[in-house]
Amino acid sequence: MDFQELNDKLSSFDINDVDWNNMGSWPLAGRIFFAVLVFLTILIGMYFFDIQGLTDRHAAVQAKEATLKQDFETKAFRVANLAGYKEQLTVIESSFGSLLRQLPKDTEVPGLLDDITSAALGASLQIKSIKLDKEIETEYYTELPISIDVVGEYHDFGAFVSAVAGLGRIVTLHDFEVVSANDNDANKLNLKIVAKTYRYNSEGKRKKKGKKGRKK
Repeated sequence: MDFQELNDKLSSFDINDVDWNNMGSWPLAGRIFFAVLVFLTILIGMYFFDIQGLTDRHAAVQAKEATLKQDFETKAFRVANLAGYKEQLTVIESSFGSLLRQLPKDTEVPGLLDDITSAALGASLQIKSIKLDKEIETEYYTELPISIDVVGEYHDFGAFVSAVAGLGRIVTLHDFEVVSANDNDANKLNLKIVAKTYRYNSEGKRKKKGKKGRKK
């Protein structure tokens, strides 16, 4: 049977004449057409129910592979620079230890008050009061505020602030208030200021965790 004959038979094929209960009686062209149709249907079904699933899984595996490669590159970079990180950590620990040594212990607070008093007297200021206020505790450190009330001239305040900043302990200055101290002498001013120093609370984190545990 040549293609022209097959084409003629397909053209003359009428689906209404098909006996679905006796496919063996179909014309050859009909059987060939039906076989091709079934084959195509099977291929399409395999694509959607099998090949498409494999394609999706392959795409997911490729995405995971890219993520793993990126993660590997990041970890490889960290390993390659491990020596540098350790050196930086050593420098940080050294700096942190140096800062801790600048934070006063309980027994050193009176000495710090004496240093601030000496700085005020060295700047020719008249001291009205220098007193330690109530401590303020945080998770990692305790704040020690010191209220200072002194009288002097404006340029003397600058010398006093510089002297306090130059102390061997960490001291920060807050809440400046400058008013006239004497109506008869415009040069005399009253400075009220809060100096804050800090004490490292090494037990703070553990105490906080303990409190949470008791609440449970």
